Amino acid sequence: MKFGGTSVGSGAMFRKVAEIVRKHAKAGNRIVVAVSAMSGVTDGLVDAAAKAGGGEHSFIPEFAGKLAERHREAAEQSVGDKVVLEQVLKELDTNISELEKVLTGISYLAELTPRSRDHVLSFGERLSAPILCGAIQSQGLKSKSFTGWEAGVVTDNRFGEAKPLMNVTAQQVKQKLRPLMDEGVVPVVTGFIAATQNGVITTLGRGGSDYTATILGVALDVDEVWIWSDVDGLMTADPKIEPSARTIPVISFAEATELAYFGAKVVYPKCLEPTAERGIPVWIKNTFNPEASGTQIVREQKVKPEDIVKAITTITDVALITVAGAGMMGTPGVAAKVFSIMGEKDVNVLMISQSSSEANISFIVPKRSLDTAINALELALLGSNMAREVHSDRGICVIAAVGAGMRGTPGVAAKVFQAVAREGVNVRMIAQGSSELNISFVVSESDGDKAVRALHKEFNLASA
Repeated sequence: MKFGGTSVGSGAMFRKVAEIVRKHAKAGNRIVVAVSAMSGVTDGLVDAAAKAGGGEHSFIPEFAGKLAERHREAAEQSVGDKVVLEQVLKELDTNISELEKVLTGISYLAELTPRSRDHVLSFGERLSAPILCGAIQSQGLKSKSFTGWEAGVVTDNRFGEAKPLMNVTAQQVKQKLRPLMDEGVVPVVTGFIAATQNGVITTLGRGGSDYTATILGVALDVDEVWIWSDVDGLMTADPKIEPSARTIPVISFAEATELAYFGAKVVYPKCLEPTAERGIPVWIKNTFNPEASGTQIVREQKVKPEDIVKAITTITDVALITVAGAGMMGTPGVAAKVFSIMGEKDVNVLMISQSSSEANISFIVPKRSLDTAINALELALLGSNMAREVHSDRGICVIAAVGAGMRGTPGVAAKVFQAVAREGVNVRMIAQGSSELNISFVVSESDGDKAVRALHKEFNLASA
């Protein structure tokens, strides 16, 4: 079971999470818990690391003091046993003291490296795990807290986006946690953070706590992984855009990965990889509504004829770039040149479309990377025989219709584009992967909500 930042946002929430764990443990389940930092803490640590990297240090005592106060308060509200509380508070003090030293060291060097940044960010989870462990003990269960590396999670040294070394991780996690679980102890492991084989702290990037949960799940060969967050599950659309959106009861790993890639932030694509390979089901559940059935993600599922499209999702904060010119026609290597430039500048390309005339290539990048991308392309291509112009549009969004039932079903694209055309929405760019799991297209940002609602209605996604 993994519990996200909003699930442990306060002392009352730590207690609620501990009650959820107790309920399922008393029902005869052996449980290992992965926990995130309290909501907002990681963002605070990111800012603090940046300030220290800029040579500031006067803010450190106040920052550490407020952090300590928030976690002490949460511990006092959720840990009922006085002896256990004393141990938890002692561990919090040790971690806060270390954090102050790390930030002070960075500030005197006035240099923040990816390695030292990961060290700073690790404290969010290192502060929340002992509190949850204490709260679980207060519910009458045996529990022990671990950092990711103490639990045996070993990664490469790509700081900020580390990848697990699964063979050594599986061996160590099994060795360290399985005997405890057999004795009825609930291990509480820090999500998001791990260490290299040399013991240097690393972080697993966006969705890192979910990733920790699936890594632990595979290492321990569990029956299921449960991701607890603040939503009932994966939805047929964003309920803020389409009020009739409903929870999807069952979805395949492939579909869930497509949804996650196209903006459904409930789960991140890389987090599903370990469990998808092993075929371990993943549940998305709501800590605030634990009785809700949630969404189950499975390896394969039978596609019903009416389930052609499962969900409509959207990516905002993106921009469209078009590289055009008659010189591109029949010239080998233009696309390779364009995308190698993007790779060199670390610009993530989300979607690509090329006209059959080869006179232009259009692609989507995150809005924050647009200026970097345009500058690099203009410098490299304009004035050459390859391209005549590079232009961009910030006012767009990507809409994606996702569903395994689209594979081999004729007329799905026609239905998609007829539905948006009826609403007067102009489609600027289209792409479909050979997997046929999604059709994605670009529209003006102002037409995005309209397109989502039109497709949700067209494919009758409001009815179960």
